[in-house]
Amino acid sequence: MIRLILGAALLMTAPGALAAQEAPAPAPLELSGNIAPVHDPAIVREDGVYHLFTTGNLKDKEGLIGWRTSTDLRNWTLQQPVFAAIPDWAKEAVPDTRGLWAPDIVRAGDEYRLYYSVSTFGKNRSAIGLATTPTLDRAAPGFGWVDQGLVWRSGANDDYNAIDPNIFIDDDGRHWMSFGSFWTGLKLVELDPATGKPLPDAKLTAIARRRSPGAVEAPFIIKRDGWYYLFASYDFCCRGADSSYYTVVGRSKAVAGPYVDRDGKAMMDGGGLLVLHAQLDDSKRFAGPGHISILRDGGRDHIVYHAYDKRAEGRPTLRIQRIGWTPDGWPVAL
Repeated sequence: MIRLILGAALLMTAPGALAAQEAPAPAPLELSGNIAPVHDPAIVREDGVYHLFTTGNLKDKEGLIGWRTSTDLRNWTLQQPVFAAIPDWAKEAVPDTRGLWAPDIVRAGDEYRLYYSVSTFGKNRSAIGLATTPTLDRAAPGFGWVDQGLVWRSGANDDYNAIDPNIFIDDDGRHWMSFGSFWTGLKLVELDPATGKPLPDAKLTAIARRRSPGAVEAPFIIKRDGWYYLFASYDFCCRGADSSYYTVVGRSKAVAGPYVDRDGKAMMDGGGLLVLHAQLDDSKRFAGPGHISILRDGGRDHIVYHAYDKRAEGRPTLRIQRIGWTPDGWPVAL
């Protein structure tokens, strides 16, 4: 597993740092089963079963939105995909699309909401869609995905890209969707909790941007001890062993930002505290760690992501690590 030397230093040098014997011990997860190819993992737990959803293309064995399950977070079994075909509305919105990408999964009220991206590589004629089901248990009464259609879209005249959705439900019950890839960076929009779609008067807020290179995408927001944390992926994915992807984080006292890193640099100006990076992989085996989800499970936090296995011709592979927290409130991948 990737061991963050920087993270260990943060745990030990932050103001009021824990003594060495009190610092969280590294707990890398050894994964098995169907863990590759995996791109853009999203994860949730229902009744003791972990459900992992991933990018899927028409010709992939995993199908359109790959679906894997595990009872122990370590051994993974491939299930039937979410979609049998690309929805008609999505083919109309993005005629050249050949897959459904970068899902996010959230429990909202009495249903699960699965958000997904419709796009083509390198273009911002894109859309975000939504599918729902009352349960993830295929054997349970009422199970079944129902596509709810378009959530948000972007086009050639827009300065952003409507892909990579992440849903955050705040303590006050308000729902937010962050998204974005390249162009002018990451955006935030408020959703109607009843529908999972934008409020009628919803406006976009910019929350992260990199000017050169403009490579920022895959937001994920969590809240801890009164702080909102925005994780994002920087640089370039999808190049196998040559991928330069890495993961950073900033925090804010408001969900709409401004998000800043530990040195006070704004994520709207390319800031971000390093969380995952291939240079910090002790084995030097995995390149491009990114497009993360955070699993908050039984008092433990895990970071779930893909990285490219140099021993398997750069195959994108599922990775899971524990997260520790420094005394001054910054996440560290262990």
